[in-house]
Amino acid sequence: MIAEQLRAGGIEVHEGIGGTGVVGVLKRGNGVGSIAIRAEIDALPISEKNDFVYRSTHSGRMHACGHDGHTSMLLGAALHLASHGCFEGTAVFIFQPDEENGRGARAMIEDGLFERFPADAVFALHNLPGLEAGRIAVRSGAVMACEDIFKIEITGNGTHAAMPHKGTDPIVAGAHVVTALQTIVARELDPLDDAVVSVTDFQTAGARNVIPGGVTISGDARSFTQPVGDAIDAAMRRIASGVAAAHGAECEVHYNREFTATINSAREASIIAELGVSLFGRDMVDANCPPLLASDDFGALLEYRPGAYFFLGNGTEGANGRALHNPGYDFNDCILDKGAEFWVRLVERQLPA
Repeated sequence: MIAEQLRAGGIEVHEGIGGTGVVGVLKRGNGVGSIAIRAEIDALPISEKNDFVYRSTHSGRMHACGHDGHTSMLLGAALHLASHGCFEGTAVFIFQPDEENGRGARAMIEDGLFERFPADAVFALHNLPGLEAGRIAVRSGAVMACEDIFKIEITGNGTHAAMPHKGTDPIVAGAHVVTALQTIVARELDPLDDAVVSVTDFQTAGARNVIPGGVTISGDARSFTQPVGDAIDAAMRRIASGVAAAHGAECEVHYNREFTATINSAREASIIAELGVSLFGRDMVDANCPPLLASDDFGALLEYRPGAYFFLGNGTEGANGRALHNPGYDFNDCILDKGAEFWVRLVERQLPA
């Protein structure tokens, strides 16, 4: 649908970039400058609980993060620029898959994104529930955290529940590992370093009367810098192995860097703030917002090009009605025109005719 709309608007279209990614290219005049804007196109494995007419029609799948809204804003901006845009240079519209798993940006990069579609800078926005509708929040430096995924496999010796002394209980060892992991942020890291270590899954193959032979503990860790991530990795391996050994069990730790931190370049962050003030007013822009420990794989694009990622307020209504990754999430259609206008004006300002 995205490709069809772009083509209908007279925009050059490239499909299958990084899997199901779509790139639109719009050139005007002889300008050598270029700008890229990214929107995500993936949804989440959530069953929607809303009852309005535009709810998801696919069971177990829902746009619970507003990526459909981001896509609509960028698509609208691209079509407007194609028919009415006043700029000189090249605008690149990136519609990226698989952001939620942290693999889409790198897949497009590996598919030659910036070699095939050069850009001087790259930009993206994300709606933010709890922030006044239409308000812009941005900052220079780290704006979103990295996400590291860990899996800890503890191996004991299964036995009858009535005879625990004849085996090695991995559940007890695992429970102590979960507790000990909480000391990483509390005691291993500088209190001024923002970080989170969350155990989110504890699996066993046990039964009511069976102590299993092993358990698997999974979760994720968040931080803003590589040294902090390295410290969490090292501490987790040492703590998990030591605690397991103290209970006579063996342990293997898998620690994978899924999302890199999203680090805005100073110049591009200031461009976003200044444009926001000119469009919506100074009181609607926070140019030094606090960073979030959530993650976005847009950070991978920023490793290759300067750029900025900012938040656009989705409104403050309801306790859960607009919460991201919630089955009751609702993208606020009132911000569609603001997002589309922002992208149009950004292209026109950065590529003046």
